[in-house]
Amino acid sequence: MTNKILIVDAMNTFIRNYVMDPSIGAGGFPIGGTRGFLKTLQKLIRETAPHQIIVVWDGSGGSKKRRTLLKQYKEGRKPLKLNRAYNGLSSSEESQNKYTQIKKTIDYLNATPVMQFMVEDVEADDVIGYICGLKDLEEKIKIIVSSDKDFIQLCNSTTILYRPKPKGQKDILNESRVVEQYSIHPTNFAIARAIDGDKSDNIEGVRGVGLKTLVKNFPELSASSTLTLDGIFNKCEDNLEKNKVYSSILASKKKVELNYALMQLYTPEISYIVTKEIRETIKSHVPYFNHTEFMKMLTQDGLINFDWEIMFQKFRSIISTTKKND
Repeated sequence: MTNKILIVDAMNTFIRNYVMDPSIGAGGFPIGGTRGFLKTLQKLIRETAPHQIIVVWDGSGGSKKRRTLLKQYKEGRKPLKLNRAYNGLSSSEESQNKYTQIKKTIDYLNATPVMQFMVEDVEADDVIGYICGLKDLEEKIKIIVSSDKDFIQLCNSTTILYRPKPKGQKDILNESRVVEQYSIHPTNFAIARAIDGDKSDNIEGVRGVGLKTLVKNFPELSASSTLTLDGIFNKCEDNLEKNKVYSSILASKKKVELNYALMQLYTPEISYIVTKEIRETIKSHVPYFNHTEFMKMLTQDGLINFDWEIMFQKFRSIISTTKKND
């Protein structure tokens, strides 16, 4: 049984924990981002029982492609509101501490069977989209962990989205649940989002046309057959006299086309060299677990008192299963 892959949107997971966990490490500095990430990973392992774990980080600089298409992409985001009392750090020290915790988290995972990816100038979304579309993995169950709605478009018969929510809640979305919850099929979700927009990424949608209004006027979005932008625009032209929705979409045609290019993950734009490296890494990955190094880091960071045995058992199981298959 080697058919279930846990795929973690790393920065999304890290930031949630960095904001919420006020833990202080052995050196007297905040360590909640790292501690929370590892605790979350153990929780995910317990809940999903994966046979393989992939963690994907945003590349340095974010998405060069998206910034080229839209200069204001992700600009104007509010500063993180940390769930902690004043810790004596200046804003620059807080920023450095966050970077240090991210590096620590990567170092921890480097001592485990977890596969990590970070592609320069490419966001984790695109790498995860590419991995989920790999032919070699099409029969495996892929569980994407992220609160990002963009991943809804990837849900299908073998790809599930695990969306963490406040107060420990979660939303588990598969193909049928997406249709049930949004009345939009995953294969058409990127088109719907291109019209609706995404305020969190500073992507402006068509004014007055949210998802509910869109579904009401385009019930075909719920079907499994893939719609096209041209098909949407043609219907708008045929129904201009019916209501303002159709004319509003047509008036924003260029904006919708741009938004779709920014938001779709069906065919992520990653260089051939990088995609080849990703494929070969997944195919040839030899898992190992440096328990001694992991414990050493836990001790140095003051995280040794937490019970990590569930995670350790899974790491050993991944190595054992791989050896048997070889």
